[in-house]
This record gives sequence, structure tokens and C-alpha cells, in this order.
Amino acid sequence: METQRQRKFSRLIQKELAEIFLKDAQWIVPGAWVSVTVVRMSPDLGVAKVFISFLMTDDKNAQLKKVQENAWQLRKMLGERIRKQVRIIPELIFYLDDTADYAAKIDKLMSGLDIPKEDQPEKENDKDED
Repeated sequence: METQRQRKFSRLIQKELAEIFLKDAQWIVPGAWVSVTVVRMSPDLGVAKVFISFLMTDDKNAQLKKVQENAWQLRKMLGERIRKQVRIIPELIFYLDDTADYAAKIDKLMSGLDIPKEDQPEKENDKDED
């Protein structure tokens, strides 16, 4: 269970990383939109597990690999933004968040189901009202 401090810190990291991907680090994954979906902090606030999803790209694993290779630069950019608010700039570990793909897959499966409609039984009161 996360403490209040971990939750506040993870929201700060999520907000700042989203802005970094939007404005400063477009060169890492050109042509793709990066969404920071979840950030989970370690109890000592030294490690941040960052879950990201990509839009408008075909090879998400290749994009994730580019982000992981440039994690030190992202950490440096993050440090420049939040250095006056925190003591330790956390190590960033990036993971692919595939919940949107999973939801699309489930939606496709559900829309493909052929469920026959159940016949409505007639009400007995409607027949014998004379």
C-alpha cells in the first residue's frame, strides 16, 4: 500500500514526465505520442516505475527500447524541473502499459459474439381479461 507521500511524489513525476515527453523529448520517439499512464514509487522514493503507452506508432516495443536507452537524459530533464521540490531525483524504469491494447482486444471479442435474443414469455394476465 502506498503512503500519501509516495502518491504525491508519483503524481508530480507523472505530470512532469508527461510534459517532458510532450515538449522537450519529442526527438526520442519522433512521430509517436507518449502517454505516462501510471508512476509507482518505491518506499524510499529512489526508484520510479513509469508505465507508458504509445499512440500513432506500430512498433511499441522498439519505441519503449528507445525510451529506455535515453532514460538517463529523461532523468536529467526531470531533475532540472523538480530539483527544488525534492531531495533525490529517482531512477526511472520504463515499462510498456498495454491496457489500452488489452481493452481493444476484449472489445473486439465482445462485439464479435453472436448472442441470440431470448424469447419473451407472454404474460398470463394479458390473455384472459375478458
